[in-house]
Amino acid sequence: MLSEYLQGLLHQASQDIKTIVLPEGNDERVLKAAHIVASEGAARLIIFGDQAEIKAYFDKNGWDLNNIEILKPENDPRLPSYTELLYNLRKEKGMTEEDAAKTARNYTYFGTLMVKAGDADGMVSGADHTTADTVRPALQIIKSAHKNRAVSSALILVANGVSYLFSDCGVAINPDAKELADIAVSAAETAIQFGIEPKIAMLSYSTRGSGKGDGVEKVRNATALAKEMLKAPEYQGLGIEIDGEMQADAALDAVVARKKAPDSMIAGKARVLIFPNIEAGNIGYKLLQRLAGFEAYGPMLQGLNAPVNDLSRGAFAEDIAGMIAMTCLQAHHS
Repeated sequence: MLSEYLQGLLHQASQDIKTIVLPEGNDERVLKAAHIVASEGAARLIIFGDQAEIKAYFDKNGWDLNNIEILKPENDPRLPSYTELLYNLRKEKGMTEEDAAKTARNYTYFGTLMVKAGDADGMVSGADHTTADTVRPALQIIKSAHKNRAVSSALILVANGVSYLFSDCGVAINPDAKELADIAVSAAETAIQFGIEPKIAMLSYSTRGSGKGDGVEKVRNATALAKEMLKAPEYQGLGIEIDGEMQADAALDAVVARKKAPDSMIAGKARVLIFPNIEAGNIGYKLLQRLAGFEAYGPMLQGLNAPVNDLSRGAFAEDIAGMIAMTCLQAHHS
């Protein structure tokens, strides 16, 4: 039984069909997710793997392959042109033609090259690969959409029909104040894309000076920088509000907010939570997912020219289906 939130994502994606690459056709969770998405008519899917094996798996489950294409990159006729594309993109960084020929056969690189070439709208990977395996090709091939802004990631967590955006839980290990401000602004953009009210709390172990330390100063400076960035004309009229530094209870609980930050427009109402480093973010979302039963979709990469998204290696099939739908929606906005 699909959750109401996931059904809503799939319905939104079905309004503007996109083509999404899934390089990990060896993983049953990916195949189950592909069936969910394809059966809802939410996307066209390209799965990498052995056609006979994948077809047998679908047949065994009584599923059809409508809206699904299966291919092996090493046998694909586009491999030479993708190799040339990769070489031209990376030769100034020292990549040789021989290196490009070898690298383009890597399934994650091949999928990313499909997106770059316009043969797909986005890619979802990471069920069997590390975040670095997904992010590295994306940074090298798709590249950042914003000059001088750090690429980051975000997750959407859902409970009782309410969705929150967490960032960054997967890419920026220990961002400095400028990088943290970049993350906050990118997260605001992502929140708006997915209908989440852009009320942003910059999280810390301190609320309005209640604690001291370098970490508190970093979050305080990042908040000031983000506020300056959000004065740009493209952010006016979007309803973006940001405050910090702020503890999680003050950000989310109205009673605590009245005690700790009574004059804040964000305290007690935050829907976008910006974590000071990857440790806090990653631990926080996984605790909510495993102990509190939150649905978790992501991590999505923010700030790329086209959507290439990562998965938690502990993702469920439904999580992957949600990420495919989210990638379609990102592609609609990119």
